[in-house]
Amino acid sequence: MATTFPRQHARTHRFTLGAPRAFTVAPDGSRVVFLRSRHGTDLANLLWVHEVATGREYEAADPAVLLGGAPEELSPEERARRERSREGTAGVVGYATDSSVELAAFALSGRLYAAELRAGTARELPTPTPVVDPRPSPDGRLVAYVSGGALRVIASDDDGGGQRGGTDRALAEPESETVAYGLAEFIAAEEMSRSRGYWWSPDSDRLLVARADDSPVDRWWIADPARPEADPTRVAYPAAGTANAEVTLHLIDVTGGGRTEVVWDRERYPYLARVHWSDGGAPLLLVQSRDQREALCLTVDEETGRTSVARRLEDPVWIELFGGVPAWAPNGELITIEDRQGARVLMAGAQALTSARLHVRAVLDIGEDDILFSASEGGDTGRSAPGEARVYRVPLDGGAEPSPVAPDAAGGAPHFASAVRGGDTLVHVVAALDAPGSTATVRTASGAGVVPSYAETPVLATAPRLVHTGKREIPAAVVLPTGYQESDGPLPVLMDPYGGPHGQRVVAAHNAHLTAQWFADQGFAVVAADGRGTPGYSPGWEKAVSRELAAVTLDDQAEALASLAETFPLDLTRVGIRGWSYGGYLAALAVLRRPDVFHAAVAGAPPTDWRLYDTHYTERYCGTPEADAEVYAANSLITDEGLSGAVSPVRPLLLIHGLADDNVVVAHSLRLSSALLAAGREHEVLPLSGVTHMASDETVAENLLLAQVAFLKRALGVQ
Repeated sequence: MATTFPRQHARTHRFTLGAPRAFTVAPDGSRVVFLRSRHGTDLANLLWVHEVATGREYEAADPAVLLGGAPEELSPEERARRERSREGTAGVVGYATDSSVELAAFALSGRLYAAELRAGTARELPTPTPVVDPRPSPDGRLVAYVSGGALRVIASDDDGGGQRGGTDRALAEPESETVAYGLAEFIAAEEMSRSRGYWWSPDSDRLLVARADDSPVDRWWIADPARPEADPTRVAYPAAGTANAEVTLHLIDVTGGGRTEVVWDRERYPYLARVHWSDGGAPLLLVQSRDQREALCLTVDEETGRTSVARRLEDPVWIELFGGVPAWAPNGELITIEDRQGARVLMAGAQALTSARLHVRAVLDIGEDDILFSASEGGDTGRSAPGEARVYRVPLDGGAEPSPVAPDAAGGAPHFASAVRGGDTLVHVVAALDAPGSTATVRTASGAGVVPSYAETPVLATAPRLVHTGKREIPAAVVLPTGYQESDGPLPVLMDPYGGPHGQRVVAAHNAHLTAQWFADQGFAVVAADGRGTPGYSPGWEKAVSRELAAVTLDDQAEALASLAETFPLDLTRVGIRGWSYGGYLAALAVLRRPDVFHAAVAGAPPTDWRLYDTHYTERYCGTPEADAEVYAANSLITDEGLSGAVSPVRPLLLIHGLADDNVVVAHSLRLSSALLAAGREHEVLPLSGVTHMASDETVAENLLLAQVAFLKRALGVQ
């Protein structure tokens, strides 16, 4: 039987299995470390080393060998970490190295392993279990890790006995079951992109360690109704307007265990968003106010723990967080990304290194003389490269304009790129619009080589049209059925957005549009529109949704649809919309508030009542339920009184939700279903037993696609 796209898409985890990822380049540029599974349907990642001079590749750690064929076992802490990072693979899913990239440490089945990267060997270190987030010291002598809420260290050459044994010890132990040292709390991991909770000093003699106490956080229960014999899971969930975990930071000596608390105004700036510790300067923190309109870059006195303000950031809407900053440059300049005069710019001290021509996305590396960063085309209007993101270099002294890395990458075709650098070696990862997958090119002054990908080739191809449309020049992607001809006439439409914060759907990458092509081949014109609120365009574009999530994001979907119908064969009498998470919210919102435009919806894991979503995300856009009750009512699909803003006629709506979802809990869909029933509105509900916010199970993922297309065809009368 021929492989179908839904089955291949599910088995390959959206064609990510077998592709190299998580690159680290040695500072001398001699080798590249990365993760990759053996083939395109293999879940288990191995740790690999690529020798730059010869192009030779070898395994540094094979999970099957290390576990002796035993199945992998995950602790609750590791499951939570993977859920926050949306990690659905197995084997070695993450690693950390010493500063010279000679030693790597990783957790596997709750046990600690160290890999000698030059030798290509790995062995287990004797520690308590389960182990979470191990990280070698910069000099490679020690490995720190978390177990049972305690931060511990062990010598990297500990053999469990003899002269080198017995080095494992705790540096900080939890005072109660609600305390953990060295782990990112829920809000940091889910919303701030801070996935770690401790940082080594450059000299390897001290650690900055976060202590998180979630005792103030409300407890929720997540049950599996399909397993009535199982106890429900108790989770600490900081819903909007409620208490967060209490987070403090401590300087801890590795040898004597002495501890100094880092002091700042935690009442005014409770969010610990970023920590940076390098040779470039004193330890550096970024802390945010609860309303996220103020942030401080703080330096830490290593002797007293006192902090000083290195930079104060203020924004009347909110302050965005970015990858790679704040950080010190080798020359002592503070590197930041800031929103200034309507542009997102790269700063070195008080000097802007970029202009409004580029929208800076992240800092990738800070060298002796330059900064490597990713950026897309800037500005709200007049853009010409929808969905593109490229890698640039700019001199630290600002003496020249930023220049693109490998401007001819992807043969000059539109693409989406990132990079990792060490010494003079750069790994340039490029996903092109006109070819499947991505290519990891190792670039040096003497030439270039490629890290092979074992990802499967999709059974279908796509040729999306990326455009700007409407009076607001909304970025959009349009996918038509394979072989479509103008004589085939107008097509029923499937809007396929995320459409909100942190989710860019219109990207110049082939694989991002494969699912859209499959839906198109079922008889639809598929449209993804990145309206206001989506990232990658300008600060004003992102922040236009403040206090108006519902109205702004829904208006832009309707505007994009109407504008595209002037150019593309869209049948506006048959318009469906599907989405997951925020996209699910937007889909349900569309048929409830604009049934004149949208005629059927599939809403997956939708946040329906913003009072039930977390603090850092929701309060950024809506304020607090206590102070801004009317904002929450206007932007939620339901209130205590029932449906919010719903109008007639009633349109078909399918709600899909994982019962084990601890991010957008299933109460969102259940309460919406109850409100719909009370209002006499027919709808369908598909509960997914044992499924979290990501449906990673192959069978579930495959059949979800089939169920959605069947519902949409039935609802829209598509043959």
